[in-house]
Amino acid sequence: MVPPVTPWLDGLLPAAGLSPAQSKVFEAVRGDHQFASFAEVAAIAARAGVDNSTVVRCAQTLGFKGWPALQHEVRARYLATLSNEQTLDVHPSSEGSLLQQTVRRDIRNLEQALETVDEDVLAAAVKTLAHASRTLVLATGSLSAPATVLAHLGTTMGYDIHHEPRGGAHLAAAVNRLTAADALVVLNVWRPMSDLLAAVRIARSTGCPVVAMTDMYSGALAAAADHVLVLPSEGVSFFQSTTAATSVGYALLAGLEAERPEITRPAIRRIQELWNGLGTYTD
Repeated sequence: MVPPVTPWLDGLLPAAGLSPAQSKVFEAVRGDHQFASFAEVAAIAARAGVDNSTVVRCAQTLGFKGWPALQHEVRARYLATLSNEQTLDVHPSSEGSLLQQTVRRDIRNLEQALETVDEDVLAAAVKTLAHASRTLVLATGSLSAPATVLAHLGTTMGYDIHHEPRGGAHLAAAVNRLTAADALVVLNVWRPMSDLLAAVRIARSTGCPVVAMTDMYSGALAAAADHVLVLPSEGVSFFQSTTAATSVGYALLAGLEAERPEITRPAIRRIQELWNGLGTYTD
């Protein structure tokens, strides 16, 4: 279960405390999680009675790059405390058709991903996956979509990548094969799933490196992983969007193609030959 927002915020306070002005920002965020989840930096500053730069400095003192990163974590944790039905009532009203609202939301998610995904971490994750003997990708539900893309295209490029979307005995069998020479990728947003967390801990006990694709910087999954890629996943309805996860997955795939061309180029040529031999595509 995701820890409540207030205790998590309190745990971010530095030993030296905050300045009086930063304390006002902190209390504005602490006192109204819904407001803090969706408000612009100017609105936070106005409620706290400070300037915009103080909001940014407060976020940095709490351990984040700036206000967008702190707000992302607050919103992810706040939304995770709500039921699916409750999430329908907390999103700010948006103008335009459903198509326009959905596309604009995903555009914002993609823009935010440029802030939340650390490119050095992404590069390290690419190296981990490129040099693993095998890679197991765990994701269930709607996150199976980007996981399937990652596994399918990675296999097309000559890597041994398998997606396991099931739990129970199937999950146990897949995790049972992991060794220190392999890699594990786990996609999990909104609320942490206990079986995926258990799988991560079991993998780590064997020395298997873990890449987490999640929506929280400091959630249980992030804490258990070697490489953490933080994904904006907010949708326009009760469900989470997988657009940013898919896009970051493409970044991993592009990195895998470039990291080991001695593997990927022959595999890509061979798959083209197989398509032709099987008559996969027609004119």
